[in-house]
Amino acid sequence: MIVIKVGGSEGVDLDAVCADVAELVGRGERLVLVHGGSHLTNEVATALGHPPRFITSPSGYTSRLTDRRTIEIFEMVYCGQVNKGIVERLQARGVNAIGFSGIDGRVWQGPRKEAIRAVENGKTRVIRDNLTGKVETVNVSLLDTLLDGGYLPVLTPPAISDKGEAMNVDGDRAAAMTAIAMKSANLLILSNVPGVLCDFPDEASLIRHINSSEIDTVAREYAQGRMRIKLLGAQEALAGGVEQVVIGDARGDNPILRALAGEGTIISEQLTPAMAGGD
Repeated sequence: MIVIKVGGSEGVDLDAVCADVAELVGRGERLVLVHGGSHLTNEVATALGHPPRFITSPSGYTSRLTDRRTIEIFEMVYCGQVNKGIVERLQARGVNAIGFSGIDGRVWQGPRKEAIRAVENGKTRVIRDNLTGKVETVNVSLLDTLLDGGYLPVLTPPAISDKGEAMNVDGDRAAAMTAIAMKSANLLILSNVPGVLCDFPDEASLIRHINSSEIDTVAREYAQGRMRIKLLGAQEALAGGVEQVVIGDARGDNPILRALAGEGTIISEQLTPAMAGGD
């Protein structure tokens, strides 16, 4: 079982991703594909007069400020154009994909945050009525039913709250929870960088191996922007029983096959070489 999360940043090659998914499915691999859509969502939100707003938590994590209009735009872009575009690509390659959000069938469920803290101009303030939360349960029965029936699930935020509200959740962490629930040995997190970089944006400074005990240090000293969330997702996945997480590159040919071959940043519980650029 493999769970693959492909990001929605500019430069991600969805055609290449889908070609690899088709090859793996043809080999009989059991897969769940999770995707984002941040870049296109930002463009659409701006065009609709509701530009994105981002906040930073006291612990340094950046997230999208999500009101009801933002959720509606998410549903248009993530659940609509991006999700169905991926499903179409997969269907064209002979994969019987079925796309849906975490809302559908309560596939991703958890509590909505009643209030969050954000740092602005050096001061911490409390924000309420922000429609964000965290996935705590995954509808494994639904996913297994689809997989057993020969369908490939293609999942995307939003998720559903315990009270039945649509809420924004981080896709990397949702993928981690999915990998845990599905007892996946591998979680691949692919975006528009080759992995975790010592000296962002220098791609030659790729960290090739990280032991799980080093994640907090790497996140604090090297990770920039959204990479911190990806490392948090990796940490949660490993703590939940996933054997290995690879943070890899979704640009160029064979992004999934390259990640499975160890190209990118490999994160595991095993002892690994010291953190460094190169091998």
